[in-house]
Amino acid sequence: MGREQWKKIWVGSAGNMVEWFDWFVYASFAVYFADSFFPKGNDTANLMNTMGIFAVGFFMRPVGGWVLGRVGDRRGRKAALTLTVTLMSASAVLIAVAPTYAVAGYGGVAVLLVARMLQGLSVGGEYAASATYLTEASAPGRRGFASSFQYVSMTAGQLLGLGLQIVLQRTLSEDALHSWAWRIPFIIGALGAGIVFYLRRNMLETEVYAADDGANSDPERGTLKALLAHKREAFLVIALTMGGTVAYYTYTTYLTKYLSGSAGLPKPTASLVSFCALFLFMCLQPFAGKLSDRIGRRPLLITFAVGSTFLTVPIMTLLRHAGSFWPALGLSLLALVVVTGYTSINACVKAELFPTGIRALGVALPYAIANALFGGTAEYVALWFKKGGIESGYYWYVAGCAAVSLIVYLTMRETRSIDLHHVGKDAGAGSAERVGAGRQPVAD
Repeated sequence: MGREQWKKIWVGSAGNMVEWFDWFVYASFAVYFADSFFPKGNDTANLMNTMGIFAVGFFMRPVGGWVLGRVGDRRGRKAALTLTVTLMSASAVLIAVAPTYAVAGYGGVAVLLVARMLQGLSVGGEYAASATYLTEASAPGRRGFASSFQYVSMTAGQLLGLGLQIVLQRTLSEDALHSWAWRIPFIIGALGAGIVFYLRRNMLETEVYAADDGANSDPERGTLKALLAHKREAFLVIALTMGGTVAYYTYTTYLTKYLSGSAGLPKPTASLVSFCALFLFMCLQPFAGKLSDRIGRRPLLITFAVGSTFLTVPIMTLLRHAGSFWPALGLSLLALVVVTGYTSINACVKAELFPTGIRALGVALPYAIANALFGGTAEYVALWFKKGGIESGYYWYVAGCAAVSLIVYLTMRETRSIDLHHVGKDAGAGSAERVGAGRQPVAD
C-alpha cells in the first residue's frame, strides 16, 4: 500500500474518529446528564427519555444518508466528508451550551433534540462517505484491510470518550459530573471537529471517483431513481446490517450502562471494562480485514452471525453475574471478538455492491434505515425490557436479529474480488451480485 493511499486512509480515519467521539460521548455520558434535562424522580425513566432522544438521532440518519450520499456521488467523497464534520461540530456546540431543566424547563430538551438531529444528519452521511472513501482509496486486494480502519477510527473515538470519562470520574466528584463536567467532552468534540475540517478541506479525492467518466454528465447520478435500479443490493445492505448493528451497539454504547445498572459494578469499573475491551477490539479490526482479503468476506460474516445467534444469551446472562472486573472483561471481549466478523469488513462489503455513481447513496440510505430501525433503538429496547422486569428478553432479541442476518450471509455471493470500476456495467442495473460471478483476480 503506497504512501498516498495511507495518507487518504489516515485523513478519512481521523475525521471519522472525531465524528464518532461526538456521537458516542452522548451515550457514554448520558448517565450523568439525564437528570439535567428532565424533572427529578425516576432515574431509569429519565435515562430512557435521554436515550429516546439518542434514538431520534438515528431516525435522522436516513435523511442524512440521502442528502449527503447524494452530495458524495455528485460532488465527490471529499465534499461529503467535509460537510459531515461541519454538522457534527455544530451539534457538539449546541449540546455543550444546552440549558438544564432548572434553567429553561423543557427548553433544554428542545436544544438537545435539535443537536441530536444534526448529529443524525451528519453521521447518516459520514458512515457511507467514509466507507466509500476508504474502500475506493485502497488497492484492489487490500480493500478489507483498508476499510477496517473505519471501525478502528470509530472505536478510537469511543475510547477517547470513555478514557475522558474515566479521567473525569477519578479527578472530579460525582456531583461535579452530574452538574457541569459532563459538558467537557462536547466542548472537546467541537474543537476536534474544527481541526478535522481543516484536514478534510485539503484531502485528496479517490482515484476511482475521479476516473469515473460519468462524474459530471449523468443527471441521475446519486439520485433515488438511480438507487431504485439497484434495489436488490439496497435491501441486501439493510438485511446484512440488521444483526451487526444491534450486536455492535449492545456491546459498545450499552455495555457500560448494563454493567453498572444490571450487573451492579461501580460506574468507574464498568467504564474501565468497556475501555479495555474496546481497545483490544479496535486492534483486532485490521487483522480481520486482512484475513477477509485472503479468504473472502462471507466466512467472517457467517462466523459473526453464528456466534451472535448462539452465544448472546449465555454471554449476557453471565455478564449480569460477573461481579468483578476480570470476569466482566473476559466476557465482554469474547462478545466483541464475535462482533469483529461483522465490523471489520461491513464497510467494504456494502461499497462493493454498488457502481461508483450510486455507491455513496447506495451504502448510506439503506444502512441508515437499518440503523434507525435496529441500532438506534437497541438501548431503548434494552431499557424497555428491563423496566418491564424481563431483561433477558433483550438477549433473545439480539440473538434473533443475528439469526436473520445469518440467513442473508448464507445466501449472498462473495464480493471480495469485484472490480470497483466496473460494478454493474457488465451485468446491468441491479445486478451487482451477478458481477461477482465474473470476478477479477485479486491483486496483493
